[in-house]
Amino acid sequence: MLSDLYQGALQDAAARQEEVSVAALEAIIAERPDPLDALEFLAPADMIKVIAEVKRASPSKGDLADIADPAVLARQYEAGGASAVSVLTEQRRFKGSLEDLREVRRSVSIPVLRKDFIASEYQILEARAAGADIVLLIVAGLEQPKLEQLFNFAGSLGLTALVETHSSAEVERAVDLGAELIGVNARDLNTFELNKDLFGSVADQMPAGVIRVAESAVQSISDVEHYRAAGADVVLVGEALVKDGDPVAALNAFTAVQ
Repeated sequence: MLSDLYQGALQDAAARQEEVSVAALEAIIAERPDPLDALEFLAPADMIKVIAEVKRASPSKGDLADIADPAVLARQYEAGGASAVSVLTEQRRFKGSLEDLREVRRSVSIPVLRKDFIASEYQILEARAAGADIVLLIVAGLEQPKLEQLFNFAGSLGLTALVETHSSAEVERAVDLGAELIGVNARDLNTFELNKDLFGSVADQMPAGVIRVAESAVQSISDVEHYRAAGADVVLVGEALVKDGDPVAALNAFTAVQ
């Protein structure tokens, strides 16, 4: 599944590059303001912080929500206390788009994450041109030299990389990279099974100064409390917010967890 997602994402990026060249993206970037400092917004605090996700669908759950206006949802997220907004831009299985990201960027004053299967510098240029402040790099999908290349390229554009891991070995690779924002995804991207205890089993591998993000398996306050007790500074929440009728109230509750 993960290999298919990367293959599709790269094919779609190649098709977009036929329409919008690297030079055109660089011209757009030259006119954009500097990215927001995501590390400042997500820095550890007395209360847990939340990255709230705009997510229409997923391979494991199918359609989740009909999000007609992602900008409206993003404003609700910011009003509810989210510290950043994640926007799924993968179009085949998650039904997202870069236009979703652009609309969200225009609507909020907090950092925006491009969540996609990024394996090329072109995709990172797209993210920066669309207004992203953070890009997702998935350790499981990238050999270490490619991961290092993309991590450094994102940094050269002023972007923060959220380096996502799924095992102790992958956390070690993220730490070796020098990542300051490391996510632990409870969902195995090959089997799509969940292990909510994975975060707690690897959190101590991350050195002081790293912002620790727990991803997936957040449905309730008790889940947020579980991750906070295990050492999470931030939780990334998608499904629970897009399916909840009141994302502002849900976020108010989540961000009150100490």
